[in-house]
Amino acid sequence: MGRFERAADATQGRELSVGSTETILLDRRDGVVTVTLNRPERKNAANGQMWQELLEAFAEVAHERRDRVLVVTGAGGAFCSGADIADPSGVSGDPADPHLVRMRFLGEVMLALHELPKPTIAKIGGIAAGAGLSLALQCDLTVASHSARFSEIFSRRGLSVDGGSSWSLPRLVGLHRAKELAYFADILSAEEAADIGLVNRVVPDAELDTFVYNWADRLAAGPPLALSMTKRLLNNGSLVTMAQALEDEATSQTVNFFTADTAEAMRAFAEKREPRFEGR
Repeated sequence: MGRFERAADATQGRELSVGSTETILLDRRDGVVTVTLNRPERKNAANGQMWQELLEAFAEVAHERRDRVLVVTGAGGAFCSGADIADPSGVSGDPADPHLVRMRFLGEVMLALHELPKPTIAKIGGIAAGAGLSLALQCDLTVASHSARFSEIFSRRGLSVDGGSSWSLPRLVGLHRAKELAYFADILSAEEAADIGLVNRVVPDAELDTFVYNWADRLAAGPPLALSMTKRLLNNGSLVTMAQALEDEATSQTVNFFTADTAEAMRAFAEKREPRFEGR
């Protein structure tokens, strides 16, 4: 389990663990893993150490069979204000690294989240800007509180977009809107972000946790193998021809037909009960 260990909750019979590193917190409960960016004094600006720890956490969740859903959020009323440009060690954590090496490391982190073979949800309260917004957009689903704010802040810092935003942003909001957001770096309200498709849902601040973990619990109860293949199919759908998409679907569905989970789903349907998926 790496640096995060599991424990049993004897009072409720629930599996849980809570761990921490220098810059992130990690909590596991019943198949739902929450990674919390934990530099609230910097509005969770991500320094080199945080990027390193995020990469390790994403790899750990990807390979741990009992982890079914990942929630990414921030501590202290912010999601992430971007990369910490005041950190002398840079994105990669090594001040000796050339800038191209640093940026390629950032790319590794974003790609690890984007390709993580399990459903992911960004739980966004407060500011999500720059690389912090890019991080949120690599999640499969995004839920924001009414107080959330969003900005592709890069141009205000004399920078071009990074963290995968050049790929994810136009796919979510369209090319013209993406250029508007990137060129002007305006700050959007949660409602404005929802109106253009940047986030899935906006909920009252007090309901953010309840809503997100309702979604997470539903996903954790779903069929892990089928959801994983669905994620891959949807991520790749705009990159392949219709013929290739159909072939990929056929291959994935053939795999599903031979899993214990699909057999369980068929039994549950016949018996008029909810299925119990085990990921095999």
